Amino acid sequence: MGLTEDEYLEKQFEIKGEILEKYETSWAGPLVVMLVAPRDWPPRGWVVDREELEFIREGHKMLNERVDVERIDRVACREEDEMGVERYEVFLKQYEDWVLHNKDRLEKESYEIDQDYHPGRRKRGKDYKEGMYELPFYYPGQICVGKVTTIHLYQGAFVDIGGVYEGWVPIKNNDWFWIRQYIKVNMQVIVEIVAKRDPYRFRFPIELCLLDPNIDHLIFNRFEFPPIFHRDTTPDELRRDSGRPPVTRKETSTRPEEDPLVSDHPYVDKLWQINAAEQMILNDMEANPHKYEGKKLSELTDDEEFDEENSVVYSKVRYKDSILPKVTLKTSVRDLDLESAFAERQHNKRLQKEAEERGEEFKVAKLRRHLEMDEYDLIHWRRSFEEREALIRDVSCRQALGLPLEEPGRYANARELLKGQYDPGSSLYRHDYWGEPKNSEKSKRKKLSDIHNKSIVGRGTLWYDMAYEDAIKQMEERKKAPREDSDEEDEVEDELDFDNSVFHKFIPEDYDGEEPLTFFGNEDDPQVKWDD
Repeated sequence: MGLTEDEYLEKQFEIKGEILEKYETSWAGPLVVMLVAPRDWPPRGWVVDREELEFIREGHKMLNERVDVERIDRVACREEDEMGVERYEVFLKQYEDWVLHNKDRLEKESYEIDQDYHPGRRKRGKDYKEGMYELPFYYPGQICVGKVTTIHLYQGAFVDIGGVYEGWVPIKNNDWFWIRQYIKVNMQVIVEIVAKRDPYRFRFPIELCLLDPNIDHLIFNRFEFPPIFHRDTTPDELRRDSGRPPVTRKETSTRPEEDPLVSDHPYVDKLWQINAAEQMILNDMEANPHKYEGKKLSELTDDEEFDEENSVVYSKVRYKDSILPKVTLKTSVRDLDLESAFAERQHNKRLQKEAEERGEEFKVAKLRRHLEMDEYDLIHWRRSFEEREALIRDVSCRQALGLPLEEPGRYANARELLKGQYDPGSSLYRHDYWGEPKNSEKSKRKKLSDIHNKSIVGRGTLWYDMAYEDAIKQMEERKKAPREDSDEEDEVEDELDFDNSVFHKFIPEDYDGEEPLTFFGNEDDPQVKWDD
């Protein structure tokens, strides 16, 4: 006869450890369950009746009334008619209307955003059931009863609270050791919604904490930030949407409000390309009129199918004895306004002919496309000017209020930011780096510092009464000073390593400095004499 299920479980726990006692949940006060509409109702872009919305929001004002905990049992309503659920019923009516009009759209967006389903994401297809609550139904602080569906070592537990999104209880790493006996798959739990987030940006839109069993205080390894999706957006937008601190950048020496104004509109290059294509076609019409006989300029088509992705062709061309790079810009005839360009050229020819009859010199001031380019540049300059004015106003207001000019943590000193980081411009990170060359300035400075250190440590009778940097400056000044002959230069070089000031305290007061001195004796009792 084999082991029963209970005997098998006991055998397993004999191997893995003791069976912990059932954890009893207790609260400091009564658990309050409310039927209140979410404060962020209605969703963005959804219009509801204004009077009904005011009636719903009166319930939020009632929540601000203070109630004595000791008198709750006497004040609380136990009859359904006295609970005042009319406001919640109005909210449910508006919510069902919203679900009826947006359910198909939300499911379609779910397939576009999430290629595969994973716990915490929207249920769809066969997993979706009628009556599941959408995200606008929930709000932070709401208490729900659910069932644990999934347990993950590095992400946490997922609880089905009756909605299209499963709630996420963040648990990871060694915290499972302390709570492994208190949370199991398919067990019923009471949870509180901690946060409701954007499902497009965050992996788990609903974050929960456990109330029954009350083991939230046993979870220590909290997630610093909730997991997010890196979708098509800039890093700054991603950081702001997810509520994360800024990515530290290198502090710039220039100030944005002092930058010059910009007047080069990005569309000007395209206009120049269109103008050059129009003038080339008109020149070809004048050189080869038979090619355009019986054709209208508005009916001209491309010789081959135009591919916008390959509109720029890079090649090489021979010029005299050298080969130069060549860039070919292809333009579609559909983007050209040949009739206006042709009428403009005919008008300029007529003006030129009238000027020649009067004996005057005619010069075309600006073509129509050139004026259009100037207008775009002026628009860009005005936009740049307005942006700088707005930036200056913002800086002035921040200075007046004592606020920081930059977002805290956005910029850092280059030395602090790059300390210990990979620097591709540094020779230290080159694959063929074998140290500094012998004759480099860095090597010379290192040699001088070694000599200075050896003079202090190796020979105790010699020392410098100044810092190393000051000693180096003094040596450089001595080298630059003019010298009379080479013999004196050799003597100076020999004396650089020795400081004669150590003997000043042993020289007698009546010494006139003309005769040479002779030192004898030992270091403790030195004696001095000179020839009279």
